[in-house]
Amino acid sequence: MTNKVLAKDIIQMLEYWAPKELAYDWDNVGLQLGTLNKEVKKVMISLDVLENVADEAIANDIDLIIAHHPLLFKATKQINVDQPKGKTIAKLLKHDITVYAAHTNLDIAFGGVNDMLTKQLDITNTDVLVPSGEEAYLKLVVYVPTEKVDEVKQVLGDNGAGHLGNYSHCTFEQKGTGSFTPQGDATPYIGTIGKEEQVNEVKLETIIPSTAKDFFVRTLLDVHPYEEPAYDLIPLANEGKTIGVGRIGTIREERTLREFCEDVKEKLDVPALRSIGDLNKKIKKVAVLGGSGQGYIAQAKRLGADVYLTGDLTFHDAQEAWEMGLAVIDPGHHVEKVMIEGLIQFFEKQELSITFVAAKSSTEPFQFL
Repeated sequence: MTNKVLAKDIIQMLEYWAPKELAYDWDNVGLQLGTLNKEVKKVMISLDVLENVADEAIANDIDLIIAHHPLLFKATKQINVDQPKGKTIAKLLKHDITVYAAHTNLDIAFGGVNDMLTKQLDITNTDVLVPSGEEAYLKLVVYVPTEKVDEVKQVLGDNGAGHLGNYSHCTFEQKGTGSFTPQGDATPYIGTIGKEEQVNEVKLETIIPSTAKDFFVRTLLDVHPYEEPAYDLIPLANEGKTIGVGRIGTIREERTLREFCEDVKEKLDVPALRSIGDLNKKIKKVAVLGGSGQGYIAQAKRLGADVYLTGDLTFHDAQEAWEMGLAVIDPGHHVEKVMIEGLIQFFEKQELSITFVAAKSSTEPFQFL
């Protein structure tokens, strides 16, 4: 990639990790404001986009904000610049700041928000808490001149192609001879206009997740030396990974609910939390769902969780959990701020020639007295 980075280049990387197709139908993920066809030199990662975040972005010459919670979530029927939302939108547009949101797709994605939370809490041996489907696989087949096959294979593998179970960079190669005749305005990598050319080629096969096929096709076309490479995308019978929201796993050492509450406060950086259940109850199996997960109390209980950690519990949902004997911890919705550092780490691995910064403005509305 050249030194000039467009917003769409950054978002392409993010959407490979957390494709928009993973998001729930009711969600509004993706571009919220502005354009992705702009050069970007500085990106801010934020949980929310409130007016104070917009002010911080303006003061720091930010070109792109990537947020977890969508700026535009409910239907917007008017933009009144005398109201907080309208004022925020006006400021962002005036200063040409693009806003993008990765919400439930980032919750569901492997390594996303829920996995970040389980990692912070040292929860291991995790499974999906609420399955929503299965990620299908495709076989990507492409014909590459022999001298370039190692480069193409490496780039595809380094970007996540060929990942199967506990193995990475899985490929199959078959040598052969390709033939073609460049025509008209072609600018061939090999050969002469109007003359048939024969080339030693390798038929390269690898496996990719179907949700990221567009990303891998673009990656292939960028690295492949041919002007018009031939490729196939073939559905595979391999059983895909179960995808869904939330995670359930075990902590390394059994603890009381009281002790685990203290761990949560320390590791998720919250000054206080709400809990349900006997504080002396022994905790080993933990279910986690960042944000508002009160609708899945029964699922956490059914899967054998000793405690369920989620936010935004209502009084009656709390009573339901209490009556069924499930301990619950509500540390607040704001613990999803783990995504800020998580995304910065992700993008820093991409070695882009731009700066990523964490939003410092608080978007936590609650005070603890």
